[in-house]
Amino acid sequence: MGRCTPTVADVFRRSGKAYLADAGASLSTAQRRVMTAIARCRTAALGGHVEQCDHCGHTRVWYNSCRDRHCPQCQSLARAAWIRAREAEILDTQYFHVVFTVPAPVAAIAFHHKVVVYGLLFRTVAETLRTIAADPRHLGAAIGFFAILHTWGQTLVHHPHLHCVIPGGGLSPDGTRWIACRPGFFLPVRVLSRLFRRLLLTALERAFDAGELRFAASLEPLRDRQVFLQHLAPARHAEWVVYAKPPFAGPQQVLDYVGRYTHRIAISDSRLVDIDDQQVTFRYKNYRDDHPTPKPMTLAATEFIRRFLLHVLPAGFHRIRYYGWLGNRHRKDKLAQCRQLLGTAHADTPAATAPADYRDRYDALTGISLRVCPHCHDGQMLTIEHVAPAADRRSVIMDVS
Repeated sequence: MGRCTPTVADVFRRSGKAYLADAGASLSTAQRRVMTAIARCRTAALGGHVEQCDHCGHTRVWYNSCRDRHCPQCQSLARAAWIRAREAEILDTQYFHVVFTVPAPVAAIAFHHKVVVYGLLFRTVAETLRTIAADPRHLGAAIGFFAILHTWGQTLVHHPHLHCVIPGGGLSPDGTRWIACRPGFFLPVRVLSRLFRRLLLTALERAFDAGELRFAASLEPLRDRQVFLQHLAPARHAEWVVYAKPPFAGPQQVLDYVGRYTHRIAISDSRLVDIDDQQVTFRYKNYRDDHPTPKPMTLAATEFIRRFLLHVLPAGFHRIRYYGWLGNRHRKDKLAQCRQLLGTAHADTPAATAPADYRDRYDALTGISLRVCPHCHDGQMLTIEHVAPAADRRSVIMDVS
């Protein structure tokens, strides 16, 4: 191995060409772009600059990042910025984390129709939560929440599910009261599960009838409506997995916890153990165990890449969405109303203008300075040279080591 700490980018650089030769035309344009972006990220291919300490003369080279949302190396700053933006939206009340998962027959359809089925997943989960919360037998209130799409399991298999973060209460129908849920209990998960199941299966059937689902390859038989309905039949009688985790300890824990979910990608570099030209070993947890502990899994490098690319989202698809009174249109006014009813109203401070220089943004968001010399810790790192991007930008996977 060329490095002590292997990365997903290393896998793509070593084995990307071999995978492309095998996959051929089956890869989408979006998947090819992700492969290219991750392989080039923070290499000379994207250009960069050279910095030198004005005190001790220490020199380092910074190569530009790809900024792709699927890249493991490009999420920390985006995550920090998102968390900073959410700080003003957290209410002084208990929060809940509810997860909605679809069964295998639905997941199979979702994989081949990501835009349609993932969109239906968001819509039906939102309708489920808002409907049950508005029912006077449960909460009797209008709620606000956000949902985050994840499409993977610990072993990188396709496993679409939504993480929803929800304040433990909502506005009364006339908007004059804050109605809090019971301590430690939000909504009955079995009721949520059954309404979610009915709504999503109905939505899938309607999408089929509207011609929005077109099947090919192994799913081609599903073009027949009767076969399609038979495919979904087991899901109609199964218990769909909806579970609510224990409520968060407080507003700061909400931000810390959710920050780990919002900009997470299929696998982080920290989980990789070892790579070579043929195999990739990484850590995973089996959450079916009572006390899951990290275990190693080894895959052929091309299989690792295939599984990673299962989770590339369509261009422009929003994987974080807001609902109820957290919807973008009325968010500011509704949050002010909620705070007033909770007795915690305060004046919102004007949002600070983001610093233009990426080093200043990084410092402001993370508290870590990129200007201080990492060698002597006294001097300042100053740019002394710019590195131009590579002239050849046509290659999908570059041999950059």
